[in-house]
Amino acid sequence: MYERIKVEKEEGRGREELTAEPSRASEPKPDAEPAASITTSAPTAAPAEPHWEEQSRNTSNFFRPHNKSYCIIDNDTSANLLSSLALTFFPQVNSQASLHISTLPLFPHTQNFLPEAEAKINMQDTIVLFPAPGMGHMISMVELGKLILHHYSRKFSVTILVATGSLFDIPSVTSYIQRISQSNPSISFHRLPSVSVDTTLTRSRTAMAFDFIRLSVAHASHVLQQISNTSTIRALVIDVSCSSALPLAKDLNIPVYSFFTSGAYALSAILYIPKIHEETTRSFKDLTTTELHFPGLSSPLKATLMPQLLLDRDDPAYWEAMHFCSHLPKSNGIIVNTFEELEPKAVKVIVDGVCVPDAPTPPVYCIGPLIAEAEEKTGEDGHGSAENECLLWLDRQPSRSVLFLCFGSRGSFSVAQVKEIANGLERSGQRFLWVVKKPPRDEKTTQIYQYTAEFDLGGLLPDGFLERTKDRGMVVKAWAPQVAVLRKDSVGGFVTHCGWNSVLEAVVAGVPMVAWPLYSEQHLNRNILVNDMKMAIGLEPRQDDGFVSEDELERRIRELMESEEGRELRERSWKMREMALAALGSESGSSVRALAKLVEALG
Repeated sequence: MYERIKVEKEEGRGREELTAEPSRASEPKPDAEPAASITTSAPTAAPAEPHWEEQSRNTSNFFRPHNKSYCIIDNDTSANLLSSLALTFFPQVNSQASLHISTLPLFPHTQNFLPEAEAKINMQDTIVLFPAPGMGHMISMVELGKLILHHYSRKFSVTILVATGSLFDIPSVTSYIQRISQSNPSISFHRLPSVSVDTTLTRSRTAMAFDFIRLSVAHASHVLQQISNTSTIRALVIDVSCSSALPLAKDLNIPVYSFFTSGAYALSAILYIPKIHEETTRSFKDLTTTELHFPGLSSPLKATLMPQLLLDRDDPAYWEAMHFCSHLPKSNGIIVNTFEELEPKAVKVIVDGVCVPDAPTPPVYCIGPLIAEAEEKTGEDGHGSAENECLLWLDRQPSRSVLFLCFGSRGSFSVAQVKEIANGLERSGQRFLWVVKKPPRDEKTTQIYQYTAEFDLGGLLPDGFLERTKDRGMVVKAWAPQVAVLRKDSVGGFVTHCGWNSVLEAVVAGVPMVAWPLYSEQHLNRNILVNDMKMAIGLEPRQDDGFVSEDELERRIRELMESEEGRELRERSWKMREMALAALGSESGSSVRALAKLVEALG
């Protein structure tokens, strides 16, 4: 027979008032020991199931639902013994608080659950992360896991779910996961069963991606139940585009947090899009003269420059995007890869509820900047020697003299645009390091989905370009170690596609930018960098096709590297670098404090 002893802490009463209710149990035996067990609910019905939290000390028998603590003891254990134990386990009891001990009989059938409950007591708390497909999303989610473990390794373990299938089985992502597994063994990767998406249908690749995520979520249910057999899942953190996992988490009674891998300004726009959706019935691609205004942003965005998945209402991807935009506020909180000092105005309008006027906004946690360490992004398949060569070349160049051009893992240009870039670089007279990818098959697009270094670099460039620029420039095929490059003292500017990971890497390195957006939310990021943050110079492409002329590129390069405005950008970028390092550099940093609030919310 067992009894439950309730240990109740009350404010305003002293330690000397510690009392024990008489127990119906027999006198304790000399060798009696508490039974390590717990029931999941009190005998009387409660409005909601309590949240159980293990005490900070090694008190396997004591648990706290909110502000009360409970212990299950053997029938033969005396209340006096428990009083002594309580004072040992709860040293915080002082003149403002006391412990009250009472015995409550357990229902007989609860004894059958004691072995199972004992196993659950010993389970470790874990946080499960579910990134969207793609290298950028995976890197951000891994960095979030590393941040959690850096500060709370004794409190949580981290498991990352990896969606698999032919549509998104990217070799570079696979090799990246292998490197992370070797360098960070405390992060577990769980590959979900492979899913197949019908690619014969006439729909966008983005729509296929959402279908891929939905099918993967169906497998995640079983995996989460498996994990819960050995760990207590404190939270499921999903990429915002994985909103189809929200009902799953709710069904399993797991708190779910949305992770936004871009910045706060972009988040304010995403949260506000459902409101704009209500104001028009036309597709954004058809609103050629319309500018969209978002809370907190200094300048509007042309409707035709919205992310591709939002351009066409006839594309299923549009409605998928509406779903995750409208469901973001339904999560327990939103985690953002930024820091408050970088985007204070955007953070304020979100927290104030301006972006979601018709519903409450969940807590927002700015925990960035999350970027990969240089050594973890180096060594792409078969390119170790090229990597070392370009870094050694940078070491030989003067301080702040080199312009770095790189357009992310997917950014690519037509042959004509590549030649135009080469002409602009040559005419600028600047030193440069330029990463060139294989042109896409469709010259109207600026994205590639298959990484390859198998192409004729010389055939893409103007005749004699490499020879004429060999003393001040270097061109590398397909890939360069971007984090390591940006941290070199010789790098003085960065021509970027404005992907958020690249933006943060430049911010942490203190390198000013020339903004050349290509796809996704990058046009929005471009406006933010140029007009709100004042950390970049914007390129002005042709209106009809987005082509950038050699004259325009030369002009903006010289502006960044030679003008007074460029010098001011460098100074501002260096100051922001110091703020970025401070945000995660100490316990008082804004992002470290935001992470602490998130952990506190998890219990």
